[in-house]
Amino acid sequence: MPTINVNGVSLYYEDQGTGPETIVFAHGLLWSGRMYDDQVEALKDRYRCITFDFRGQGQSEVTASGYDMDTLANDTAEMIKTLNCAPCHFVGLSMGGFIGQRLAINYPTLIKSLVLLETSADPEPEENIPRYRKLNFIARWFGFGIVAERVMPIMFGQKFLTDPTRTQQRALWKQRMIANRRLGTTRAVKGVIDRKGMYDQLDSINVPTLIIVGDQDVATIPAKSERMRDRINGSRMVVIPGAGHTSTVEEPVAVNKTLEEFLRSLSGG
Repeated sequence: MPTINVNGVSLYYEDQGTGPETIVFAHGLLWSGRMYDDQVEALKDRYRCITFDFRGQGQSEVTASGYDMDTLANDTAEMIKTLNCAPCHFVGLSMGGFIGQRLAINYPTLIKSLVLLETSADPEPEENIPRYRKLNFIARWFGFGIVAERVMPIMFGQKFLTDPTRTQQRALWKQRMIANRRLGTTRAVKGVIDRKGMYDQLDSINVPTLIIVGDQDVATIPAKSERMRDRINGSRMVVIPGAGHTSTVEEPVAVNKTLEEFLRSLSGG
């Protein structure tokens, strides 16, 4: 199992493909680098593709602390340096996007371009916090199986959830959610809930930036993406029809096409 030690924590990562440039993929809360399987498959013939799991999630080490966004950003920066892949194209979904913003602002030499999917530059909305804390408490003490049915509509759009041809795929992702380790994942959830907003600092991002959001995303609604687009100089925004909060899984063909067009535009075609 490939792991790398940064800041005293062992992180699981996968390094696939070859090419003159590297793409680093950062996953969303409750998931792992596996949420980018379709993107890596589409891009690894031209790019070095690195996926990894944040501390406490996926196959990475569960630590007692360090789940705040600044520490996770520092973990990621040290990983990029150690794997010798800077400057890289950084793709972050939801929580991965929180980290991507911090990297582009605080570690600009490490980032060549930034892709933000289904994410926000704002703190967690106050109206969400009591519900999310309750779900997290239940998951911590009784397991994710009890809350999975309530969390799936947050993570996925209605198109994905109701498509009769994707029953097995829904079951797979639900099982992956249930398999989360309680301690590390619930600590990660707390880190997301308690995060600070970055909106006021977004105008210091000076790398090409693509913002992607699903039109069925209820966790970080498209208006959040519009706010980021209007604040990050030169950024562009693409809305993925039929996708919720996990577009890389729900609508991989559309996401891959959007990513490839963006990357080609950076190299002049």
